[in-house]
Amino acid sequence: MTDRHHMKQGSESHVIQKLIRSLVVCLIIAGGLGCENRSANTTPVKKDQGSAQSRLLRLTPEELSRMQLELVPVAQGELLLHRQFPATVQANQNELAEVTTLIRGRVVKVHVDVGQDVKNGALLAMLHSVDLGVAEGEYLKAGARLHEAELAYLRAKELYENKAISLAELLRREAVMKTVRTEVREAQNRLELLGVPREEIDRLERDHTIKANVPLRAPFAGRVLTRNLTQGEVVETEQKLFTVANLTDVWVIGNVPEKDVQFIRKDRKVNVILAAYPHAIFPGTITYIGDTLDPATRTMSLRVTVPNPDRLLKPEMFAIVSVYGTSSEDVLSIPLAAVQDGSDDKMVFVQREPGVFEARPVKLGHEEGDVIRVLEGVKVGEQVVTKGSFALKSQMERHKIEPTP
Repeated sequence: MTDRHHMKQGSESHVIQKLIRSLVVCLIIAGGLGCENRSANTTPVKKDQGSAQSRLLRLTPEELSRMQLELVPVAQGELLLHRQFPATVQANQNELAEVTTLIRGRVVKVHVDVGQDVKNGALLAMLHSVDLGVAEGEYLKAGARLHEAELAYLRAKELYENKAISLAELLRREAVMKTVRTEVREAQNRLELLGVPREEIDRLERDHTIKANVPLRAPFAGRVLTRNLTQGEVVETEQKLFTVANLTDVWVIGNVPEKDVQFIRKDRKVNVILAAYPHAIFPGTITYIGDTLDPATRTMSLRVTVPNPDRLLKPEMFAIVSVYGTSSEDVLSIPLAAVQDGSDDKMVFVQREPGVFEARPVKLGHEEGDVIRVLEGVKVGEQVVTKGSFALKSQMERHKIEPTP
């Protein structure tokens, strides 16, 4: 009985130990779950606090003193527009002439050279033309026949009055006279079409001498830009022998990109800058705006007329057309120095209070010199950082601060 009693006590002790171990395990598991729940509950609080802090950048007085920031208020008003377009200088086409000959001939003498200034009607060169000699001969022959026909008609008229000839004979001689008179007019018109001036035709009638000379004269006062003939050369009617241009004013031809067409107005005053004279400004006026765009370059032609009294502007010089204007409405603008690259877009640093700055994304428009138009993101009067904005950006990246949405 004693042995049975000891066995029973041992079994009960073993059961109690198992229960104690199970209870300890349960307490450990429960404790772990409780820790996890507490961790899950506290994490969002820390995250929210960090997100709130990430919207602003706070600097200590020492950091402010070291960075030496400069602040500029957001401005509102008309913004000065400035656009520049590449261009070249060209001769004024209304004051430029290509001198040619209307009849084939041989060059007898050249009287001018390239670069020479000539007056209106000045003799450029003299040609001798066999074809012109033939035409002048035909004119003299027609004139002689007309003189004979007129005398015959006068004799016939006198004979008819004396009843020596019939009316039919008188009318026949009158018809011959009118026919020859028409031939004279045709010969004269041919000479005029060949460029023979009226005074030369009068000389031909008076002297009855064929010269067959073809003078090439300047159509107006200007400068000889090109010369394409030499003495003794036979020239044809399709050749351009001289180019004469009046360069007292010139054309500057530019190309305007499609996005800048809106800034161009006819009769607007502009400035022209030449590569040859980088420190000089030549005023001009827009006198022509193209009606179509070049399909290859997507640019519009622009013509500026520029006075050139000192002949400083020469054809084919490179130039820049500088156009100024104002915006049609009040716009917000900030200095370009205030703009920094953000993670997704452009941003600026706006001062919320002394030592506290907000990294704020902005939507920008056109640049105009040292300032840029702001479409969204700031209000007029807000203080933005210009000098030192890059240092603030570096500080922001060090603390992983995000721009305020």
